[in-house]
Amino acid sequence: MSALTVSHDPEQGWDELVRFWEEMEWPEGSKVEIIEGIITVSPAPASRHNVIAARIQRRLYSVIPEDWEIFQTQAIAVPSRLGMLIPDLLVAPVQECADTDTHIPAALAELVVEVTSKSNARHDRVSKPAAYATAGIPLCLLVDRWAPGGPTVTLYGEPKGDVYRVLSAVKFGDPIKLPAPFTVTIDTGEFPVD
Repeated sequence: MSALTVSHDPEQGWDELVRFWEEMEWPEGSKVEIIEGIITVSPAPASRHNVIAARIQRRLYSVIPEDWEIFQTQAIAVPSRLGMLIPDLLVAPVQECADTDTHIPAALAELVVEVTSKSNARHDRVSKPAAYATAGIPLCLLVDRWAPGGPTVTLYGEPKGDVYRVLSAVKFGDPIKLPAPFTVTIDTGEFPVD
């Protein structure tokens, strides 16, 4: 199943778009995001996708401070990019996330992780990293199961405008090291392949 997009009136502002996103009844179990001003409804991710996210999450728990948490369904807002995004994993201070109902400002995130799905890989590779960089999120880890040359993992950092610098890139099977404040190596050999 592929992603569904829901058009909105382009005359509406950001606040109206967010209100629509918050108040509409979406299909249970789906992931609903606003990507570049368009509401996108995606099906629940496949099992292999979830296994990859779980492996990364397990490694991150060993190194994050007690006042940070790893979230799988936390929406982050990037109004300047008309984005309400839900990364596969998000590391952020737990208190700020606990103080909100539906979303937090993206700038609170320390790390986002995106695992591509075949139906919306372009969003994970292009649109979402541009929004994350715009918000100043220090690190973005892209696990691209569907990369043209085979599955890869790319660590982005040093955001400037809407662009990240590639800090490291590996093929599945090779380790990738995250810098401080995480200072952890993730063994991509543990990731299932299609």
